[in-house]
Amino acid sequence: MSAAKKGGADAAATLKILAGLSTSGVSDALDRLGIAGQCFRVMPIFPGVRLCGPAFTLRYQPIGIEGGTVGDFIDDVPPGAVVAIDNAGRTDCTVWGDILTDTAARRGIAGTVIHGICRDVDRSREMGYPLFATGHWMRTGKDRVHLVATNEPVDIGGVLVAAGDILLGDDNGVVAVPAARLAEVTETAAAIEAAEERIRAAIAEGSSLREARAAQGYHALQSRTKN
Repeated sequence: MSAAKKGGADAAATLKILAGLSTSGVSDALDRLGIAGQCFRVMPIFPGVRLCGPAFTLRYQPIGIEGGTVGDFIDDVPPGAVVAIDNAGRTDCTVWGDILTDTAARRGIAGTVIHGICRDVDRSREMGYPLFATGHWMRTGKDRVHLVATNEPVDIGGVLVAAGDILLGDDNGVVAVPAARLAEVTETAAAIEAAEERIRAAIAEGSSLREARAAQGYHALQSRTKN
C-alpha cells in the first residue's frame, strides 16, 4: 500500500472512531488540547440524530442592490460530507428547506450544520436527515441573502471551520475538529470516555463517586495540557 493510500485508510479509520464518540467527550478533548471547537447554540432540530464528516463550507451575506439567491450548491457536495452554512447567525430568514433536505438525503450527504436558521423541519424529521441549526422559522432567504463563498473558512457558532474540518453532531450539539488534528483529538476523546466508563463501572461495583473519580484523575481529564 502506498503512503498516500495508507494515510487515507488511517484517516478513514480514525473518522470511524470519532463518529462513535460523544460531542461531550470530544469537547473535553478540545479543551484539553486548547482547541476552540464547540459550536455555540447550534443544536439538532429534532433529537436522536448524529452526523460526522468533513465540512463542505458555504457563506451567505445580505443582498445589495442585486437580487439574492440561495444557490444550487447541493449538486457539488460529495457523499459523506457535512454541509456547513454560515448565514451570520441570522434568525430572520432561512437558508435551508425541504428540497435541499430531500436532495441531500438522496445524495448520501452526512447532514447539515447552519449558523442561522432552517425551515421545513418536518421533512428532515420524516427522512431522518441530520439537521443542526440555531433555530427554525419559515421565511425564505430568497431575495434576502446570496451565496458569496464556497469551501472557504466560515463561522459556525463562533468557531472558524475550514473546508475539510470534521464536524460531529449529536443531541448535545456540534463540535468542529481541525482536519490536521483529527488523530490527536480522537485519541484524547476516546481516552477520556474510557476513563469515564471506568468510573461508572467502579460505582456500579460499590465504589463511592469520590474514590472512583480520584482513581481516574477525573477532575483533570479536560484540563489543558502543557506544551
